[in-house]
Amino acid sequence: MKEILTDSLFPILLTLSAYQAGVWCQKKWKTPLMNPLLVAVVLVILVLCLTGLPLPVYQDGCQAFSWLLTPATVCLAIPLYEQLQVLRRQLWAICAGVAAGTISCLLFILLFAVVSHFGPELTISLLPKSITTAMGTALAELGGGIVSITTAAIICTGIAGSLLGPLLCRFFRLTDPVAQGTAFGTASHVIGTAKASEMGELTGAVSSLSLVAAGALTAVLFPLICLIV
Repeated sequence: MKEILTDSLFPILLTLSAYQAGVWCQKKWKTPLMNPLLVAVVLVILVLCLTGLPLPVYQDGCQAFSWLLTPATVCLAIPLYEQLQVLRRQLWAICAGVAAGTISCLLFILLFAVVSHFGPELTISLLPKSITTAMGTALAELGGGIVSITTAAIICTGIAGSLLGPLLCRFFRLTDPVAQGTAFGTASHVIGTAKASEMGELTGAVSSLSLVAAGALTAVLFPLICLIV
């Protein structure tokens, strides 16, 4: 039994099975709480606790997924190309929204860190929470942060954006697809973009552009902020 659990295929099968279970739960109950990624995370944690499989063994077995993060992010260029004409007309509005959202997010983290008396290491770990995992973990590592905390913060931010985003859009009467896409992509990266794509093709395309722009702007501002943390 121990040999099966420590086999390199088990972590991959566990991850894929957990996510598929999350997709099934979402289709069956049709509630935002049944987010496939959230369900998968809970199921994987339960299995690891029940089997006693060490976390480093599970992480080593899932390295293949880490290698696919960057090319998966690059694939977001497809919806951008399909909506290129619309994006050109709305480019300045999207850039303004991304800049406002990115700067607001970074300032909020700094303010929250000061109020909560966080140390520099924890603050740096939380700063890239609203960009993709591939970029966020790289920035955290370069800045001397804790990569595991950054990863958890990124996942939680994405899930929160996916769950609360549609509700906030209705509450604030945000009906324009460009505005919705900018908000989802800037605030909740790839997971939010997946939700934006469900809301409409244009919304998903704008969200894809926004998450790339937000990631690039965060990468530019991140070293400057690290100097003052």
